[in-house]
Amino acid sequence: MSTLSATAAAPSSGLTPSDSTQTIKARHHYLPIEPPSYLSTAVRALKGTIPILTPPSNARTKGPFKPRSSRGTTSYQLRKFAEETLGSGSLRKAVKLPEGEDVNEWLAVNVVDFYNQINLLYGSITEFCSPQSCPEMKATDEFEYLWQDSENYKRPTKMSAPAYIEHLMAWIQGNIDNEQLFPSRTGVPFPKTFPALIRQMFKRLYRVYAHIYCHHYHVILKLGLEPHLNTSFKHYVLFIDEHNLASGKDFWGPLGDLVESMLKSD
Repeated sequence: MSTLSATAAAPSSGLTPSDSTQTIKARHHYLPIEPPSYLSTAVRALKGTIPILTPPSNARTKGPFKPRSSRGTTSYQLRKFAEETLGSGSLRKAVKLPEGEDVNEWLAVNVVDFYNQINLLYGSITEFCSPQSCPEMKATDEFEYLWQDSENYKRPTKMSAPAYIEHLMAWIQGNIDNEQLFPSRTGVPFPKTFPALIRQMFKRLYRVYAHIYCHHYHVILKLGLEPHLNTSFKHYVLFIDEHNLASGKDFWGPLGDLVESMLKSD
């Protein structure tokens, strides 16, 4: 199995549908005019890197999740803390639970952060991820991801990468909007099912990183977004490691070598 590194070389094959990087388009549908302030510095920089043009006909990703103001002062303070520590340049420090804070609230704040980061990154390459180019949601051939939920797909279902990612983002948005799962009122406890749900959310978000690295890394390189992708993914890796969210020996799958190097280099 081939491995990736943070300095992997771009494949020799050209981009489709055009050979010119001038035609690589990211759309206003995916990139808000002002990215949320609590996103990491590197990912917020994507707005200034990518041209904003008209929405494509194959728009699939969701818009940025906007935290409800009613969530209370604790959530606001945690987001400010996350922004300040990310700005300090220490990703390892940024992922640590602030002293005296509730771990579930910290996990909830950060899953919104990664949801937005991945939306921005995937939105930058979505023109090159279609049912024709990516008919299966895969990383490498050994790792294909099937979709399953409690409503429309009660059995693991094979689908294209864009369809999978669309279902994933809608599923995460739905969970975040659910007051029973993500209570917005201060003092209302998270349900007992929350730890299992948050693990599943982080696990599924990882699959988008894996697909981008394994199938669209050459697009990322030609767009000049490699530093942003690597910073976002390292942030994710360190967060998973800090909070013991990885489950099973194959959690990292095809990106295992990259993850190991990121953990060693921190």
